[in-house]
Amino acid sequence: MAQMKYFYELTISSSPHVHSKVTTQIIMRDVLIALTPALLGAIYFFGFRALMVTLVSIASCVFFEWLWCRITKHHCKVYDLSAVVTGTLLAFVCPVTIPYWAIILGDAFAIILVKMLFGGLGRNVVNPALAGRAFMFSWPVLMSTWVKVGWENAAGLFSAADAVTAATPLANMHQGMMPEESIMDLFWGNVGGCLGETSAALLLIGFVYLLVRKVISPRIPLIYLGTVAVLAFLFPQGNDRISWMLAQLFSGGLMLGAIFMATDYVTSPVTKLGQIIYAVGCGVLTILIRCFGGYNEGVSYAILVMNACVVLLDRIGRPVKFGAPKKEAAKQ
Repeated sequence: MAQMKYFYELTISSSPHVHSKVTTQIIMRDVLIALTPALLGAIYFFGFRALMVTLVSIASCVFFEWLWCRITKHHCKVYDLSAVVTGTLLAFVCPVTIPYWAIILGDAFAIILVKMLFGGLGRNVVNPALAGRAFMFSWPVLMSTWVKVGWENAAGLFSAADAVTAATPLANMHQGMMPEESIMDLFWGNVGGCLGETSAALLLIGFVYLLVRKVISPRIPLIYLGTVAVLAFLFPQGNDRISWMLAQLFSGGLMLGAIFMATDYVTSPVTKLGQIIYAVGCGVLTILIRCFGGYNEGVSYAILVMNACVVLLDRIGRPVKFGAPKKEAAKQ
């Protein structure tokens, strides 16, 4: 009997090939749930325009991802909720007064140029939301107009012209002075700033939820925050060490960046040593930019710079094969 040969066409997805009930959609859903307390806090502190900016950003990200897939004739996977997370995070790192056209342009940059142009989810080099924020600083005045907390000072849904502006705590700290607000105001979020980053307390609630759900590891956030705390304590710039350290931890986008952006699966290292170096690097760069840079905040750029180093960090942190000869181990 003639031997029969069968040929099968196999489609292999990208690694890791692990069977699990956890899907990208479930992970992104958990991230959105963890961000919900901060969103509710933004509405409480800055009014309903905070919700509108977030919804516009989400809708724009979903639309641009769908449009790209339609043009390139790729399967559209907006149902995985990754675009929704990107839209939410980009809105969170913008002032509530940001014009809708500006947030839409930032969404287009984040989704099309940073994410989809590189192949979509899992292939982007840097965090799309942070890259979108960096792009939006092409309009520095729009990205640096902060609203005073309180509904009586809130910006309108369609016009932010009547909003009462105020300085952020980091503006004073950049000059080496303690912020006018108390440490408790900084902790609860009763301060000016980007709409989703002001309340450390609400972001920490989301952090606990992500840990309970095992969506993220505590390694990167804790080392990142710990590095900032140690450096702030050692170099208080003439202020009380403890107060300066707490003010650095609770001000700006540090909590949001450390918990929700530095831990991005795609743009953070997978090796243990790589994650440690990555988190320490984020903390060092954050303090350097805050204290010596020309910009008050350093979280976004610190994470973006370390995103670009992830491939190298994973190479450094790669464990040696058990039982491998010394020459082979040295080549790794």
